[in-house]
Amino acid sequence: MMRLLSLFGALFALGGLGSGCTLARPGSLTPRAASGSAPQRKQLTVLYVADLHAQLRAHPELFWREGKERIEEAGGFARVAAAIQRIRAERGGDVLVLDGGDTLQGSGAAALTEGGVLIEPLNALGLDAAVPGNWEVVYGPRVLRQRARELRHPLLAANLRDAASGERLFPPYFVKEVGGVKVAVVGFTDPDVPRRQPPGYSQGLRYDGPEALPALVREVREREGAQVVLLMTHVGLAKAVGLAARVPGVDVHLSGDTHERTYAPIARTGSWVVEPGAFGSFLGRLDLWVEEGRVVERRWELIELTASRFPEDPEVARLVDAALAPYEAKLAAPVGHTDVALARYAVVENPLDNVLADAIRAAGGTEIGLSNGFRFGTPLLPGPLREADLWNLFPIVNKLKTGKVSGRQLRAFWEQELENVFAKDPEERFGGWLPRPSGMTLRFRAHAPRGERLLALEVGGQPVEDDRLYTVTACEREGDAPDMVCRIPDVQEPRVLDLDAHEAVRRFLASEPRLDDALQGRVVGEDLPPVLRTQQVQ
Repeated sequence: MMRLLSLFGALFALGGLGSGCTLARPGSLTPRAASGSAPQRKQLTVLYVADLHAQLRAHPELFWREGKERIEEAGGFARVAAAIQRIRAERGGDVLVLDGGDTLQGSGAAALTEGGVLIEPLNALGLDAAVPGNWEVVYGPRVLRQRARELRHPLLAANLRDAASGERLFPPYFVKEVGGVKVAVVGFTDPDVPRRQPPGYSQGLRYDGPEALPALVREVREREGAQVVLLMTHVGLAKAVGLAARVPGVDVHLSGDTHERTYAPIARTGSWVVEPGAFGSFLGRLDLWVEEGRVVERRWELIELTASRFPEDPEVARLVDAALAPYEAKLAAPVGHTDVALARYAVVENPLDNVLADAIRAAGGTEIGLSNGFRFGTPLLPGPLREADLWNLFPIVNKLKTGKVSGRQLRAFWEQELENVFAKDPEERFGGWLPRPSGMTLRFRAHAPRGERLLALEVGGQPVEDDRLYTVTACEREGDAPDMVCRIPDVQEPRVLDLDAHEAVRRFLASEPRLDDALQGRVVGEDLPPVLRTQQVQ
């Protein structure tokens, strides 16, 4: 049972600084000169955010460490800016600031302006470079190119090309001298975007795999003279760990996409892999010490950007207020109320998505409702729910779609989704967390072989029959085949409804349902903990 209401009293409690981790790179220590004089040691400091998801303002955040949970106010661009400025001052300005993508999407104001509302506050952070995430294409390639021109920092993507010309949309890497250290950042975005996102979003773009990365790393080392090489990827932590063995010569892999909080770096083949959480609630700090052109020591710290530890920068706060002002009234409109705190941070089941799936099923009038395993959306505290909350939790407006599927199709669907999330081979992992069902329950074993994970599947409390047809409601995805519903192909009698997920939630909340902050056993992994916070499981 996951009870978040008990955490409400912890709001604004004292937040801690993420624990640092220091380690010398294996085999990288350089012997001192015979004369006894020490080689000159230089320090490179890298600050790293990812998956900001357009969360311009501070918000409640759920923190968990060592079995303890708390909710505290955190994040917001003004607080991110203040933290960056504090470390810049400490380091005398010798800091590299990077963004791992999924920045221009994730809030109502971002959706209403196709990401335009982010530009001035984002430019004020003083970023050096960023990689486009899988959601950066949500407004289409034309808008992505426009936003890239408006940013003061370059976007990097070695594998993103124009489908017609084959030319890269953005440079594959970036080289800069910081603190006397020449550093290269190679960018790589998710090649699965055309399948993960509605296909219409990336029409006209081509995504390549990682095959070119080893050559690019050699190029920045040999041709550009980089002493430090960082690989910044937006493919998820599991795939980033897998890439570490395939792409030698990288000092640290900066991962994004899965919102993972790596308080301690993951060591692989002499390199590190780190990911800095999401929503501006965290700032990753990486310190590298270089002697004679080689990294001899590394330190990583995941800093929790809580209100109790960091103020807000007043100038960036002003920019945020000015950017959001035209949309405040629309996004502040009430849509309902909750007496319990609701959060989404769980791979398998969570109370917030139970509400969304229930609303989708009620709107379609079907036996089953399905919502995607989205990761974005910060916790909701007891009190009024607003239009802004709908956008934070479901920041795309897709019409709902109904159809009929067989029990056999449902089994195949869940086996594939379980493989997507828990595949032993990182290269086979795909997309977000598990879909969220309503009217359906399932039990599985995450560590079972592919195609053999599903243990029990029920609809309406009864075991699923392979040859029986069941009615289902999910979301229409732009560019999908007419007979596909929530990645289930060959659906019978598909029908697109004249309402979207936002309207479904509005109608559901208007019925004043009893919202529950407890898990209901809709999806249970028998070999997993009751609440699974990470996909990085062995």
